[in-house]
Amino acid sequence: MHYREAIRLALDSIRTAKLRSFFTVLGIVVSVAFLVAVVAIIQGMNAYVRVNLTEAMVGTNSFQIRWMPIEMAMLSDQDVVRMNKRPLVSLDDAAAVRAALPDAKAVALQTGWPTPAVEVAHAGRSMPNVITFGITPEYQVVYDYGFVAGDALADPDVRERRYLAVIGHEVATQLFDDPARAVGKTIHVARLPVRVKGVIAPKGKTLGQSLDTFVLLPMTVFETLFGRRLTTTVSVKMHTAAEVPAAMARAEEAMRRAHQLRPREENDFAVDKADALIAFWTSLTGVLFAVVPAVVAIGILVGGIVIMNIMLMAVQERTREIGIRKSLGARRRDIRRQFLVESVALATLGGLLGVAFGAGFAQLIAVATPLPAKVTAWSVAVSLLLGAGTGIGFGVYPATRAARLDPITAMRAE
Repeated sequence: MHYREAIRLALDSIRTAKLRSFFTVLGIVVSVAFLVAVVAIIQGMNAYVRVNLTEAMVGTNSFQIRWMPIEMAMLSDQDVVRMNKRPLVSLDDAAAVRAALPDAKAVALQTGWPTPAVEVAHAGRSMPNVITFGITPEYQVVYDYGFVAGDALADPDVRERRYLAVIGHEVATQLFDDPARAVGKTIHVARLPVRVKGVIAPKGKTLGQSLDTFVLLPMTVFETLFGRRLTTTVSVKMHTAAEVPAAMARAEEAMRRAHQLRPREENDFAVDKADALIAFWTSLTGVLFAVVPAVVAIGILVGGIVIMNIMLMAVQERTREIGIRKSLGARRRDIRRQFLVESVALATLGGLLGVAFGAGFAQLIAVATPLPAKVTAWSVAVSLLLGAGTGIGFGVYPATRAARLDPITAMRAE
């Protein structure tokens, strides 16, 4: 029997018992769909973090000097306790880094955690939960802010403690309808009256969260209103990405001198760039990738056992057919091939259905939530190989049993 004939017979058998065939491969369908959907979501998130989130948090061609490293969640409890004793990053640190990097495009200081989320109001209109930062003017350069109206904060605004603010596009739209009308008006930030100096061009959303609902205050004004934060961060922007590694080394040396650290003492600060955020995210998704194979393996095992049992039942039901085929000259390998091909066809069909369901579910997640999803060719290929491999692995025993049937005994079967 040629493989073409075996495949035709297998498809006829599957078509004859559609419902039974579907429930036979249900375990494989669920496992493959889970694999494709989870990999699609994780891969999509990785690409999204690499392209969008790192720029939103760290900036292009930039790095940060922080109190704690970005990948803090991966540290041990002892490391966290030790790092909690570190001194805060200060204006003096920013000045030391600025002196060490005269070729930097911008060196800025910004307030960190806990970040106030306050009500901003004007003339009877208000907007709750607006994130508020204290900054030095270079922060606006580090994060590539463009202005649709007004001007950026400047050094005299920080030095002279001027009650001015730069606001996000969504805040300006909510309070004034037309962002251009906001410039020069007085708004209340947590009941403190400040005058709007500029409105920043819209940045869009990241993971469904708006990047345009914020207020920037001069660092000195912010600390008058909210006090010093538990963390502050120095952000440095270089002209090109190639300059970043050398600049990080010079910034680290400047910080060590400013903190009077001895040669063998470890840093009491962290120097991070976007790669650290990507590495942190990759370590988190790596945990998910470690769990996925175990879940898929369980589903494949269950699906394979079901296929084997169904194929054994099929052998029992078709004993007389096997006897007739053998009496007409079919060899053992022909019978074995027929049932093995049917098993592989069932499992492969389950893999195809799983890929379709998984891709559809991933697409639904991408449409209905902020989570991106990206179906990858390798996950589809692995899924189909798993399906075919399951059919081969769990179909050998039923096929061998069918091939060993005695033709005389088989023909007598009812």
